[in-house]
Order: sequence, then structure tokens, then C-alpha cells
Amino acid sequence: MSEPQVEAPNFINPSVPEPTLRRLPGYLCYFQSLQQNHLKYISSSVIAHAFKIDPTLVTKDLSYTGVKGRTKVGYSLETLIEAIVQFLKFNQQENAFLFGVGNLGKALLQYDGLRQHGIKIVACFDIHPKVINTTVAGLKVYPLQEFRDLSRKIPARLGVITTPDNKAQETADLLVAWGMKAIWNFTPQSIKVPEKIVVVNTNIYADLAVILHRLKQS
Repeated sequence: MSEPQVEAPNFINPSVPEPTLRRLPGYLCYFQSLQQNHLKYISSSVIAHAFKIDPTLVTKDLSYTGVKGRTKVGYSLETLIEAIVQFLKFNQQENAFLFGVGNLGKALLQYDGLRQHGIKIVACFDIHPKVINTTVAGLKVYPLQEFRDLSRKIPARLGVITTPDNKAQETADLLVAWGMKAIWNFTPQSIKVPEKIVVVNTNIYADLAVILHRLKQS
């Protein structure tokens, strides 16, 4: 019984739909849990049932990674896991700076999952004297004014914003000015940056609104 072949691309094709990119990590976690239970193969219909989506969508999502399933055999979990990890670059390391070492910032610094999925926070910054020069998860908290010099010494393209809402735009402007290519914004504040800068907003309040609304309807 031959294994499905992986033709992993060298980069993430910009034409890959964002919903697909958002589903792939979920697939990965699901496949890893099944592999731990000693399952070796899985069909697109089983995956679709688990995620409550159409099997053809699953097949299309997985096709971007270069994996091809086999009729009556399905997909090799080992091959799927390897292909998704390579495709999403989770096996590589991208350095990041974090701005705003409050409760959320500290939680991200202490979260091992980021490193396991390719993000290494290499320096963190704040403006409050009580926080500056303290250590969180082995990292020294630097004053914001030292970002300019550190950004020249430490290679990093990603800035993580966990500042108070009213400091988000100011921080984003600073990141852009000093060469950050991507921003992960954890504040609910909408930030404006040049089109060439990659921005992803993670708004926990938007998710909370959905949860509370659905709870009230149940």
C-alpha cells in the first residue's frame, strides 16, 4: 500500500485563501491527536464530519499542501502532519518583538505554543518604570526607546502588540518606521499601516461578543 506523495511548496502561495490558512492549524492538531491514538489513515469524509464542513472543501484545503489521498485508502496521517507543518513553516523559526508587557503580554511570553509553532519572541518592551528591567519568561523587559538600537542588532520581522488600546496605533507606527514587516495586533483598536505591511488582528472581545450572544439565545 503506497503512501500519498507530498509535494511541499517552498513558500506559502499568496493565492491560498485565508479561510484555508485558518483551518489548516486546526486540521494539524486533529491529525496529531489521532496519530497519538495510533491511527494511520483518515478519509476526507471523516475529517469533514469532525469539522462540520463539506468533504470537497477538506480535499481542496489539503491540496494546497501538496498531499494527495488515495481512493479507498485516504490520507496518511504521518504524511499530512509533515506536509502541513512544512507548508505553514511551523518547523522554521521567526523572531518577534513584543510590545506591552501587561497581563496579556506576559501570558504570551510564557506560552510555549508560540515557539512550538515557529514564533520566538526575542525581546519585549514597555513604557512603565515598574515593568522595565524586570524579567518575564527569561526575557528582560526593555524601555521602548531602546527598540531602535535592538532592532538593528536582533533580526526580527514580526511585532506583537499587546499594549493598551490607546497606544496601539502609536506602537504600530514605530514598528513600521523601524522595519517590521508584519504586525500581530491583540488590541481591539484598528491600526493603519502601509499596504506592504502584513497585519493580523486577534480581537478576543469579538469572540467574547459571539459567545455571550449565543449563550443568551440558548
